[in-house]
Amino acid sequence: MKHRQQGVTLMELLVVVAIIGILSAIAVPAYRAYIVRANRADAKVAILQTAQALERCYTNASPYAYDAPGCTVPVSNVVASGTYRIVVARPNSNIFVITGVPLGAQATQDTQCGTFRLNSVGTQTVTGTSTAAECWRR
Repeated sequence: MKHRQQGVTLMELLVVVAIIGILSAIAVPAYRAYIVRANRADAKVAILQTAQALERCYTNASPYAYDAPGCTVPVSNVVASGTYRIVVARPNSNIFVITGVPLGAQATQDTQCGTFRLNSVGTQTVTGTSTAAECWRR
């Protein structure tokens, strides 16, 4: 009777570990880039919602009065993911500027778009290395 050992050889184990390492080297950076883009989308949604709320206030109270009766637009808030702070500035009663400032890891990882800005005439800008059109449409 021939007795055969069962199990995994060292070579088979090394091949599996190498394959997992290669897949991890590809997947982790792609996942991080996805997270940065998702956080950008959260910021853009928050900025556009704030702009819509300010426009509704303007319709009801004439100036962009986020402190007018019936108008509940926060001057500063953090998006749900905690990656951007949305700040509303009103240089005068007919102009607003909404800024989305990246916080924490988003600030260090997102050099392409950086800080988002939207003003009352609809001008969209960013402080990163990419153009505003690229960042606002992604």
